[in-house]
Amino acid sequence: MFLPERKSGAAQDFMVAMTTMGLSQVISGPTHQAGHTLDLVFVALDGGVRVEEQNILPLSWSDHHLISLRLTVTSNLCRGGGPIKMDHGILLGRLSGMGLGGTALQWLQSFLEGRSQLVKLGDTCSDPWPLTCGVPQGSILSPMLFNIYMKPLGEVIRSFGVRCHLYADDTQLYYSFPPNSKEAPQILNQCLAAVMGWMGANKLKLNPDKTEVLQVSCMPDRGIGWQPVLDGVALPLKAQVRSLGVLLDSSLTLDAQVSAVAGRAFAQLKLVRQLRPYLAKSDLAMVVHALVTSRLDYCNALYVGLPLKTARKLQLVQRSAALVLTGAQYRERSTLLFKELHWLPLIFRTQFKVLVITYKAQNGLGPIYLRDRLSPYEPVRSLRSSGEALLSLPPASQARLVGTRDRAFSVVAPRLWNSLPREIRQAPTLMAFRKSLKTWLFTQAFG
Repeated sequence: MFLPERKSGAAQDFMVAMTTMGLSQVISGPTHQAGHTLDLVFVALDGGVRVEEQNILPLSWSDHHLISLRLTVTSNLCRGGGPIKMDHGILLGRLSGMGLGGTALQWLQSFLEGRSQLVKLGDTCSDPWPLTCGVPQGSILSPMLFNIYMKPLGEVIRSFGVRCHLYADDTQLYYSFPPNSKEAPQILNQCLAAVMGWMGANKLKLNPDKTEVLQVSCMPDRGIGWQPVLDGVALPLKAQVRSLGVLLDSSLTLDAQVSAVAGRAFAQLKLVRQLRPYLAKSDLAMVVHALVTSRLDYCNALYVGLPLKTARKLQLVQRSAALVLTGAQYRERSTLLFKELHWLPLIFRTQFKVLVITYKAQNGLGPIYLRDRLSPYEPVRSLRSSGEALLSLPPASQARLVGTRDRAFSVVAPRLWNSLPREIRQAPTLMAFRKSLKTWLFTQAFG
């Protein structure tokens, strides 16, 4: 197929529809002397669609290769195996309630409805089964639709005075209360019952067996004297839970998380070391960054202020990665290795991440809940520090857990931010801020 007017509304709508179905174009420029574009449409491996038949017509018929495809749906368009399957009727009603209507709502309705799935074995196919729930996996639009579907759940939770974070199908509740509170069990159990009721009303299923509870306090060994109840099932307290891939323990020491990251990174380094003789240095660097450095950088803002005993495990991983990449002797100093590779040492990498998040939060590029943790410094009288874009340190009551106070974002972010030169704090764009910040941290690390 070729589109003579690629910038027309119909052409743009067609390309968006192809993208949401997991399809992508290979040729993006004109392939005809008249300026026409032939769009060869391929399918993504995870799009749930595969090419069943392919016919290429002779070039003598046209100055373009014409390709006809017959596509067979081979994967479930619903969230198979998971507890989340959005009801299309409820979702469309929710979109309408948010003010969406007309052509936009009709387009979304056509995107959701009219789909079916079947099972194919050899030349035999089952009867098509209509899909009344779920969204196509792999499309950009699907996560946004799911967030809209789940939006009322946050309002239900907050009505009990309980805070929450929703990330895709992962919902986390936060409730703070004094040790001897008599109201806490009642409030939390009522909130959990309301969550269960909302799930049932919206045709969702919540599995109590996969729900975990973590108590964070100065004295976690004492417990809370009671257990939250979800759908008649008592939820036991866990020593550690996994939150978006990060292991959290009851004292927030991150010991388990650091040990897990270091163990997996060393396992990957062992494999990379075997490939070293067969790869060029640029390719080896790419593999190291993909398999090792990415693990160190994931959520590394949490590693700021960790005790040296804990952080040393990650420092050894970074040093080992540098040795593999440079081929240097084991006794070579880490500072020289990192400087040669232009790597920031671990402690400065974590500071870089915190400061970038701080810049985003202050400039409307980050989540609101992080911006609310930051307070601009406002002196009571006119001082030279006025207009310096400084941040205030929070009172001790805002970060009461003594063991983690100096690592809390509301404490460490202002402290690091205020130490920056004024011209970096007032950088006009995120790109300019990142570039200036990395240069400054590199100077701090290596002189």
